[in-house]
Amino acid sequence: MNILILGSGGREHAIAWAVMQNPKCDRLIVAPGNAGIASIAECADLDILDGDAVAGFAAEQAIDLIIIGPEAPLAAGVADTCRAAGLTVFGPSAEAARLESSKSFTKAICDAAGAPTAGYAHFTDLEAARAYLARQPMPIVIKADGLAAGKGVVVATERDEAVRALEHMFGGEFGAAGSEVVIEEFMEGEEASYFVLVDGEEVLPIGTAQDHKRVGDGDTGPNTGGMGAYSPAPILDSQVARKALDEIIRPTMREMAKRGTPYRGVLYAGLMIHHGQPRLVEYNVRFGDPECQVLMMRLGGQALDLIQACAEGRLGAVEAQWADDHALTVVMAAKGYPGSYEKGSEIRGLDALEASSSAMVFHAGTKAREGGIVANGGRVLNFTTRGATLAEARDAAYAMVEAIDWPEGFCRSDIGWRALPQKG
Repeated sequence: MNILILGSGGREHAIAWAVMQNPKCDRLIVAPGNAGIASIAECADLDILDGDAVAGFAAEQAIDLIIIGPEAPLAAGVADTCRAAGLTVFGPSAEAARLESSKSFTKAICDAAGAPTAGYAHFTDLEAARAYLARQPMPIVIKADGLAAGKGVVVATERDEAVRALEHMFGGEFGAAGSEVVIEEFMEGEEASYFVLVDGEEVLPIGTAQDHKRVGDGDTGPNTGGMGAYSPAPILDSQVARKALDEIIRPTMREMAKRGTPYRGVLYAGLMIHHGQPRLVEYNVRFGDPECQVLMMRLGGQALDLIQACAEGRLGAVEAQWADDHALTVVMAAKGYPGSYEKGSEIRGLDALEASSSAMVFHAGTKAREGGIVANGGRVLNFTTRGATLAEARDAAYAMVEAIDWPEGFCRSDIGWRALPQKG
């Protein structure tokens, strides 16, 4: 098979790594890719938001399967254009991708499906939002309605903080994504992620994970795109997972099909779990980042078989085979992230790290320069390991972190803290 992956982050590096483990992959191209991806696959300079350009490139290169990594090309309708050109695509239509690209759309779908989620109100006007906020108890959650690279959510504990968040969003901090805002009830509990594949009819669970959204140890500081993750998530046990499938995910998929927009691709349900009862925090229409890294580390080469079956509409014929293992990833970011940060600092020592089926450094924001690797983003590296226990995976990941020389980078020291006693 000739396979094209769209994207340039740690998620896409992890998918590429897993795909390359499968012998049916003859040729792999990643567009645009990054310095780490370039070490295992071809990289192509391609505008991944231009569906016609992607479809044309795929036809020229005799691509058998297109895997769309990030949310932006999905929201832009790249999957629709490629399917219309007769190509096999892994990823939902633009209409179905509104489950991520519009918070208010998702809330309306959940209301219609009877899926439990937080109480909310939707606003297009700052003053109306401010007036509503004045009547609500704290803490409260303020969300930019559109795509904001995982950073358009503020959990405000004080009213002044919530008002500032509204002002920043309506003031253009997140561009068009913040022109509409959803104000949500704060939900108590522990958050975890549940991943399923959907081919329009069948729903196949493929794993659980837990992300670490806050920038600082102990879940402190502002929200980020994710500072680390582990899989499986103990809080999402079989009973909770069954409830999530029966009460949230399947009803949502039925409602989408009823509206004439059946869902095809990976669906990531962010769940808040309190006293064994899950409620939906959000849907993402692609693999989470960095949750994808731990899922791919555990799935390995079978990930391609599952993705292909999903894209071809035959999920009923496959199932995920899980080993009794654990994976953990530690994200190293440029100092200053998620605020302003500098690019271009050199990262030394990566060559000395040994890659294997149980230990990989997935590149997120890097590029090659003069024979070395430099930082080229906010989240830069994902140190991802697998072990018989979560503690074993954690220790191996932090040993890799300590082996590199990058003073301009930082990471959290407590990834996995909810599931593990911390060292020290």
